This record gives sequence, structure tokens and C-alpha cells, in this order.
Amino acid sequence: VPRNYDPALHPFEVPREYTRALNATKLERVFAKPFLSSLDGHRDGVNCMAKHPKSLSTVLSGACDGEVKIWNLAKRQCVRTIQAHEGFVRGMCTRFCGTSFFTVGDDKTVKQWKMEGPEYGEEEEPIHTILGKTVYTGIDHHWKDAVFATCGQQVDIWDEQRTSPMCSLTWGFDSISSVKFNPIETYLLGSCASDRNIVLYDMRKSTPLKKVILNMRTNTLCWNPMEAYVFTAANEDYNLYTFDMRYLESPMRVHMDHVSAVLDVDYSPTGKEFVSASFDKSIRIFPVDKGHSREVYHTKRMQHVITVKWTADNKYILCGSDEMNIRLWKANASEKLGVLAPREKAAMNYNQKLKEKFQYHPKIRRIAQHRHLPKSIFCQIKEQRIMREARRRKELNRRKHSKPGSVPVVSERRKHIVAVVK
Repeated sequence: VPRNYDPALHPFEVPREYTRALNATKLERVFAKPFLSSLDGHRDGVNCMAKHPKSLSTVLSGACDGEVKIWNLAKRQCVRTIQAHEGFVRGMCTRFCGTSFFTVGDDKTVKQWKMEGPEYGEEEEPIHTILGKTVYTGIDHHWKDAVFATCGQQVDIWDEQRTSPMCSLTWGFDSISSVKFNPIETYLLGSCASDRNIVLYDMRKSTPLKKVILNMRTNTLCWNPMEAYVFTAANEDYNLYTFDMRYLESPMRVHMDHVSAVLDVDYSPTGKEFVSASFDKSIRIFPVDKGHSREVYHTKRMQHVITVKWTADNKYILCGSDEMNIRLWKANASEKLGVLAPREKAAMNYNQKLKEKFQYHPKIRRIAQHRHLPKSIFCQIKEQRIMREARRRKELNRRKHSKPGSVPVVSERRKHIVAVVK
């Protein structure tokens, strides 16, 4: 088709595109139905989850009554149930090859289980059981070797073949809530302790590298799967902090939006976004480079969300909460599932580009960012805004009526850091 690209011949190009962008944004909000299904079957709150490294449709979950369930997401049903521990299942992780998985519980044991169910007539037995001296609160497996790490009073690194740890790492005396291996630089570990520390270890040196002390306790951390040195920490002070481990003096970004303690965080496989679970009964999706969330998910029945996972195909999010359900959400709320016709795909790409082109226009921005929130969260956000404003006003007044330079300006990033110890 011969086309004349002279803009003078298309005098209404921008208004026409603007109208299309506005309609596309409105339709996106109309079709935003992120909740897919809930997997029910647990008889107590879901405390931890693990992804299968090789199978997209397999996910594992552990509950507060010591029960572990393996789910098939395609059929949305439970494939297998194991009574793994007495008391809580504190942590679980899968082996990098996907043939077995590990669980730790309140009964001071570390157990290794086969991923496949027992044969006909066989008992449901763990492959190995290690009885420890203290309660373990978390576990994570190395991404390439037959090595795993547990945490409790200290960080222990175990060889799968041995019943005693290869080395124990400790810095200060306190209980450690979670430990995570770096997926790229696989010999690095990060851990969060209840004395408000985030400690980084090097497995090759068998010593801690450095630690950063924050104002409040960090519940867990997650490494970025695409950038070797970047990790995000979920904190009790309602915020998430993205750090570069080479420069811990201030976080790269402070992510604010939750109105209660953040309990879990997990990165998308692209490393561009992460999802956080909070005590305020909602989960939020944050872009790594933005301070505020792009999406918030909640349902009427969902209680405090304890654990959250982003599936390896970047399409879905799983969250486990207090009221015994695991919920399956779309990572992109208005995405159409199933096979798309070529024309549909082209129309969607066109609309997406239009929305990006006009995203800062006030009307389009208002529609795209609007979310309905539960009344409790809405009121708390309002309250916190007033408190933040009052604190800011007080600081400005103090600076105004003090000797110049005596009340320093502290940036939001540095406010929450107490010290960095090397």
C-alpha cells in the first residue's frame, strides 16, 4: 500500500491515538481479573512454599501442623500429602535437579524426601533424617552442588551425604530467620537475624563477609536472579529495601506501600519485578526500579499472607496465607490466558505501545493507577500519610529554628540504616 508519511497529511494523528490509548487503558481495568483459583486442602495455615526447578506445574507447600502437600497446578489439585514433622514446617526447598526436596520443622529435624510418591505397598518414608541440636527456622539448597544451608541459632552448611554440618557460620548471638543462596554467584549466602541484621557469607572462606543493621527486623530476603549482587529485603517497618551488596551504606531503592509488616518476597524470573506478601492481608507487585507498587491483590477471605512465590514462566503468582488456602493469581492482571490469534496479538501489542506513549497524561495515569482497596488498608494508608506529613513538618520547623547545619538533611534511603559492619 503506498503511504505518504508526511505528518501534515494526518493532522489528527495524536488526538486519534490519544482516544485509542484512553480506551485501551479503560478496557485494561475492565478486564483486570487476576484471581484464578484457590487450592484448598491444608488443615492449618500455610507456612512455606517451594517451586519445582524443572516442572512448571508442580509446587510444594508446608503447613503449621507439619503437613506437606505437593500440588499439580494444571489440574489444580493435591497430588500427595506427607505428615513430615511434629509442629510447624519451618522451611522447605527443592534439590536443583528436582528429584527430592528438604523440609525442616519444629521437631529439630531436617528431612529429605523423594519427589515421586512411594510405590504400591511402600511406606511414606524420608530418604534421610538429620536430628539437630536446635530448632531450624529455614533452609535453602545450593543451585549447583549437593550442599544445603539451614538457619536457626547459626547458619549451618551441610553436605547431603553427611549428618553433621561441614561448617557453622555465626556473627553475634541471635536467632536467624531465613537463609538464601545467591542463584548466580552460588557460593554467596544472605541471612536475616532477629537482631535487625542482614548478614552476607562467603561459603569458600567459611566466614561472614559483612552485615548491615537496619532500624527494624528483616523477615526474609530474595536475590535478584538476573543481577548477581542485588537483593531485596522484606522488613517489619512496612517497607522493602533493594540493596547492592557491594555498597550497603544505603539501599538502591526503598519500596513503600504496605501498611503492615512485610513477611515474604520473591523475584520474577526476569529480575525486573518482585512480589511481596504482607501481614496487611494483601500482596503487591513492585517494579525493581520504582518506589511504589504497580499492583495490589486481595480477596475478602484472604488473611495474613505468610509466603509468596512467582512461578518460573513469569505468568503466575502463588501465595499461602493464614486461612489454609493457597491462591493462584495472574502476574499481569488483565492478561488474556490461552492461545491468541495473530490479530489479537497485534492489537494487544499496539494498545500496549499506545499506553506507554501516553502513560504520563493525567487522565490516563489516573485510570491506570486506580485500585479498589479494602477499607482497613485504605484507612491505614490515609493515617500513615498524615503521620508522615507531620514528621516532615516537624523536621522542617526544627531546621528552621536551629543553627544552620545543626539539623542535617537525611535522605529517605539512609534514614533506615543504623550501621554497616565489615
